[in-house]
Amino acid sequence: MPPLPMASGAPKPLNPKPLSPFFLVFLLLLCSPSSAEAMEPDFHAGDRDALLRFRSELNDTRLGLASWKGSNCSAWPGVTCQNRTGRVVRVDLGGLGLSGAALPFLCRLSLLETLVLHGNAFSGPFPPCLGRLRGLGTLDLGQNKLQGPLPPQIAMLWRLETLVLAGNPSVGGPVPEWVGNFSARLKKLDLGWCSFEGEIPEGLFHLRSLEYLDLSGNRLAGALEDFRQPLVYLNLARNQVSGTLPCFSASVFSLSVLNLASNAIVGGIPTCISSLRALTVLNLSSNGLQYRMSPRLIFSDKLLVLDLSSNALSGPIPGSLVEESERSSLQLLNLSRNKLVGEIPTELAELRSLQGLFLSQNQLTGEIPVAIGNLTYLQALDLSYNFLSGPIPVSLAGCFQLWQLKLDHNNLSGALHPELDALDSLRILDIAGNQISGEIPLPLAGCKSLEVVDFSSNKLIGMLSGAILKWQNLRFLSVSNNQLSGDLPSWIFSFQSLQLLDLSGNHFSGFIPDGDFNVSSEFNGNSSELNEGFSEGLVSVSVDFTGNRQMEFNYKLQSPVGIDLSSNALRGEIPDGLIGLKGIEYLNLSYNYLFGHIPGNLEKMGKLKRLDLSHNSLSGEVPASISGLRELETLNLSYNCLSGPVPTNDGLQKFPGAFAGNPALCMELSGKGCAEAQLADREPISVRRGGEETWISVGAFWISAVASFYASVVALLCSPVSREYILQALKPEF
Repeated sequence: MPPLPMASGAPKPLNPKPLSPFFLVFLLLLCSPSSAEAMEPDFHAGDRDALLRFRSELNDTRLGLASWKGSNCSAWPGVTCQNRTGRVVRVDLGGLGLSGAALPFLCRLSLLETLVLHGNAFSGPFPPCLGRLRGLGTLDLGQNKLQGPLPPQIAMLWRLETLVLAGNPSVGGPVPEWVGNFSARLKKLDLGWCSFEGEIPEGLFHLRSLEYLDLSGNRLAGALEDFRQPLVYLNLARNQVSGTLPCFSASVFSLSVLNLASNAIVGGIPTCISSLRALTVLNLSSNGLQYRMSPRLIFSDKLLVLDLSSNALSGPIPGSLVEESERSSLQLLNLSRNKLVGEIPTELAELRSLQGLFLSQNQLTGEIPVAIGNLTYLQALDLSYNFLSGPIPVSLAGCFQLWQLKLDHNNLSGALHPELDALDSLRILDIAGNQISGEIPLPLAGCKSLEVVDFSSNKLIGMLSGAILKWQNLRFLSVSNNQLSGDLPSWIFSFQSLQLLDLSGNHFSGFIPDGDFNVSSEFNGNSSELNEGFSEGLVSVSVDFTGNRQMEFNYKLQSPVGIDLSSNALRGEIPDGLIGLKGIEYLNLSYNYLFGHIPGNLEKMGKLKRLDLSHNSLSGEVPASISGLRELETLNLSYNCLSGPVPTNDGLQKFPGAFAGNPALCMELSGKGCAEAQLADREPISVRRGGEETWISVGAFWISAVASFYASVVALLCSPVSREYILQALKPEF
């Protein structure tokens, strides 16, 4: 049956099509407020005003807060607000270089939970009003310039989990007793590098929530107790803590870093220390620890750093320091500056992860183990100041990442192996004070990264090869007290970073090269690096342990800027360019055959502290410009052929022996002429007249004879013709 027709006025049945998703999104956007308004309500007016007032009192040289505008909290860098109320709950402005005394204005942020202002320069006293921020869980004001003691109002922050004040040197006084019990939630307490003193509060040894404690770099004293809570990080370095080492038994499975360096802890190292299963860093250096290291002192494979240096530990080095050498993670082993004896255990070569091995300043004997060459990750090896003997093993070339090789002041012998040129990362090579013989091998010039080279006090022979020019980064070169010979090469001063050059005590001859003096920025006073003290080339190496489990080695060369060519057979005149170097701190040309006048441009050497030109054949007058050397501490011009007056009214009188052995020199006295001074200083000869005889004392006769002989010899040596003839036969032998 066909369907019935519908009436014309009847409604048609609805058959709607589904709506497009894009149309739905369009409708939602029309019917809802803006997303910014929905997600971020307006700033709380009081909090916004407090932050603006805080900014107005700051010195913001980097303009880090210049974008604090408008009422949208999310547009203010370093500020976080609650979505519902617009109240400020977090302020993190670390490392922006802000300064001033504006911290009290932050006390108006009553709902603040996190305040991080680390790494700025905020000053003034620690604001007591911060104690009103009862919801504060993190307070980090480290690395600023705050002053004074901790106010007691901070004890009201009972929800605090992290308190960091490290790096405020003027914050200090006794550590308040309430620090150990004001918050049962406190996990991290960092008061390092402040000025706290007294004893560690008893409550810190029992605070169950505490995991991270750093009190380093203060003046804390008292005996070290055992902590009753499972710590993860403990740093008490550089204090005056005394007593013996506890076992930290509550932290057997948690303690990762234990740093007690530079304190007054005594006794032995208890074997229970090695039972700390999570330990990665153990630093007990610079204490009063003594006795033998127990063979049962065996650490877990997690240990990365073991530093027991600068104590009084004795006996042999244990063969096993970790449980399984092949699985060991140990990267740094420092046992230097102790009283350890015996040979270097070959088992150390099985610690394949080692990057730094420091055994210097002990009493170790025997040869360097050949197996050390298997440490392919090794970057720093220091075996200096021991009694090691035998050759330098050629296997060290296998340590191709080696950055520092210090074998100085031992009894090593034999020749340098040319295979060591494989160490192309080497920056410090020190073999001074041994019995190394032979020539400096030419392939060694392949170590193009070398900066510090010390071959002094050995038995090296031969000449300096031009291959050394490949050491373009050279800062320190000493080959003193060897048997090297030949003329000084013309390129010897051509290293751009050269700071110290010591060629003394050899058989070098010929003239001092006149050129390339303007190449070195150090010699010409253009370097910005300050040299502390006046040591003879001290290299201090520091090791930083970064979070990515890598060691970072750095060194500082604490050496004067100077040139020492003394005790050779050099002749000729002193080059003017050598005397005119503005950055030189010491210059020693003594015990050579130099002649001619002292160059007159001495006043250019404004930093000169030591000048020794003694025991040569220099002639002429003492330059008047020498009085302009205001930094001069040592002067020696003795035993030359100098003549004329030496004025003493310009400070030269403080060098009483500087002019001895120059018969023609006259010390001018204040208010008298030079001739008058000579007459006044002359000793009378005792003459007795009796009848027709004149008697002269025997003593006076011999004094006169010796003086006449000495004057004749000096006159002969100061003659250019006789000097060239005679002094060649008097070349010193070493």
